[in-house]
Amino acid sequence: MDLKGKRVLVVGLGKSGLAAALFLRRRGAQVTVSDVRSAEALAKDIPALLEEGIMVEAGGHGLLTFRRQDLIVVSPGVPMETPELVQVKNFGLPVIGELELAARFLKGKTLAITGSNGKTTTTVLLGEILKAAGIPVLVGGNIGVPVVALIDKSTDETWSVLEVSSFQLESTDQFHPAIAVILNITPDHLDRHGTFENYALAKERIFAAQDEHDSVVLNADNARAAEAATRSAANVYWFSVEHSVKQGAWLEQGSVVYRPSENEPIEQVMLLGGIPLKGAHNVENVLAAVVAGRLAGAPVEAIRSAIENFRAVEHRLEFVAKINGVEFYNDSKATNVDATAKAIAAFSTGIHLILGGKDKNSDYTQLTDLLRARVRAVYTIGSAAAKIESHLRGIISIHSCETLDKAVGAAAAAARPGEVVLLAPACSSFDQFDSYEHRGRVFKELVSEWRGYTGAPVVVDQGSMD
Repeated sequence: MDLKGKRVLVVGLGKSGLAAALFLRRRGAQVTVSDVRSAEALAKDIPALLEEGIMVEAGGHGLLTFRRQDLIVVSPGVPMETPELVQVKNFGLPVIGELELAARFLKGKTLAITGSNGKTTTTVLLGEILKAAGIPVLVGGNIGVPVVALIDKSTDETWSVLEVSSFQLESTDQFHPAIAVILNITPDHLDRHGTFENYALAKERIFAAQDEHDSVVLNADNARAAEAATRSAANVYWFSVEHSVKQGAWLEQGSVVYRPSENEPIEQVMLLGGIPLKGAHNVENVLAAVVAGRLAGAPVEAIRSAIENFRAVEHRLEFVAKINGVEFYNDSKATNVDATAKAIAAFSTGIHLILGGKDKNSDYTQLTDLLRARVRAVYTIGSAAAKIESHLRGIISIHSCETLDKAVGAAAAAARPGEVVLLAPACSSFDQFDSYEHRGRVFKELVSEWRGYTGAPVVVDQGSMD
C-alpha cells in the first residue's frame, strides 16, 4: 500500500488512533485526525500531532472532512455505525481499522488471539512460550501496544502475537493470521454490536482471510466457538478440558497432553498441577496456548517451562494482598458477566464481590447460582448499580456503595479471616474510570491504604440467606 501523498483521516484519537496517525504521516500521507472530544480533552496529544504536520478536528466529526479523503482509518473505540462513516462508505470511500492498516505492513507471521475472556493472559503467555523457544516474537494489539507500533520492529522471521477484539476485527478485510485462536464466545459488548450473533460473527472475522495453509484453534467446550469451525477454510485444532480431541490439547489423567493429528502419538506436555494460574478458566487458556505454541514451532520443553514460570497478568485475577487473614483479588478485566462468573468459580466460598460500572446490556441474573453458592455479599458501584440490584434482589445480600473506595472499605470491614474481597465488576469502567487498568490500579491503591472503615453502605437487600 503506497501512502505517499494520500489524504488519510484517522477517526478517534485513542492510543491506536494516535499511533496510526503518526505512522501514516511518517509514510508520507497527508493526515487529519477527527475526534468527538473537545480540544481541551485532547490537549496532551494535539501538540505532538501538530508538530508532525497532522491536522486535528476536535469537538465533533465534519462530513466534509470525511468526504475529502482517499482513505479512512477507524480506531477500535469508534462504532462503524457512526453516521459519517456510514455515509462515506456509501460513497465508496475505503474505511479500515488500525489492525487492518497495520496488517498490510507487518512482516513475518501473525498469531492472533480473540475471545470474550482470557485474551490477554493467553496472548502474554504465548509471547513467553515463543520467547522461551528462541523464536523472534513481538506482542501487541488490544493488549495495550498498537499493532502499528510493531511494524518497524518486525522482520521476515518474526511472529507477531496479537490480542484482537471484536471492535478491531469488525473493520478488517485482508487481515490474515497464520494461526488464529478463538478462546470462547459468550455475550459481551451487546451495547455496541446489538445482538449476540453480530458479536460472534465479528469474532469470526479473525479467520475470514485464512486458507488451507493456515490454522485455527477453537474451544471444543464452548458451543458458539466450536460452531465457527464449519465456516473456516483453515485446519481446525481444538482444546478441551472435558474430553479428548482429534488434534489439539486436552486433559488426561491429571496431565496436559497434545496430539498434532489423529494419526500421530500423544505428547505429554506437563502435569495439571504445574499450572500456576488460579481458576479453571486459566486451564483453558493454557490449553489454547499449548496448541498455538506447538503450531508456531515451540517444543514441548519450552512450553512447559514458560507455563510453569508464568504469573497472572495485572488486573486478571491478580492477587493484591492478604490483610488480617482476608485475601484481596483484582480482576478489573472481568468486564462482562461470563468473566465475572469465571472469577467467582475460582474460589470455593466466602466471597465479598464488587460489581458495577458501565452496563453493556448484560443479564446479571446469569450469576444467580454462583452467587448463592459462593458469595457472602455483593457491593455495587457505578451507573449499572441500580440494574444489578434489580436483577439480584432476593438472591444475595446487596450493599449499594456508589464508588469503589466505599465498596472496598465496606467489603474489607465485613470480610472475615479466610474470606476473599474480589473486584470482578462485570461492567466496563468508563462511567468512573479511564479504563479497566485505571480501575484496577485504584483498587490496589485502596487495598494498600485500607486500615479500617468508619462509614457504612446502604443495605438495599438482605438477600436469600439459605
